[in-house]
Amino acid sequence: MTYTQRWQELLDLAPGPGALKHSGGPWTGASGTADELRVRAEGGRRSLATGHEGVGTAGAGLTSVASLRAVLASWEERLTAVRDECAQLTGALSKVAKELGETDTAVGHSFGGARPDGGNR
Repeated sequence: MTYTQRWQELLDLAPGPGALKHSGGPWTGASGTADELRVRAEGGRRSLATGHEGVGTAGAGLTSVASLRAVLASWEERLTAVRDECAQLTGALSKVAKELGETDTAVGHSFGGARPDGGNR
């Protein structure tokens, strides 16, 4: 039996094209969502800062001003952490999408020549 015949025999045993296929789509979508969240977190952080401008002066003498500043600082810290984490995720998820796409293409090309029909099945 020739090498080509053996490959054809193995291909004939396969149930079909198979269901396991990688796609960059979900990873690219997740990357876009992470980036949108990054932008919104930064926008929210800026809005909080703008909304609290002048509070110290306008509320001078009120004990609640110190509490308000502490809450603002806490939210700014949280939103900054969300923004930074989303920035990291955006890049990582994009990289996965790119690598999966390149891997699928490389694997597909490597098997194309092994098929008797030149990869057209």
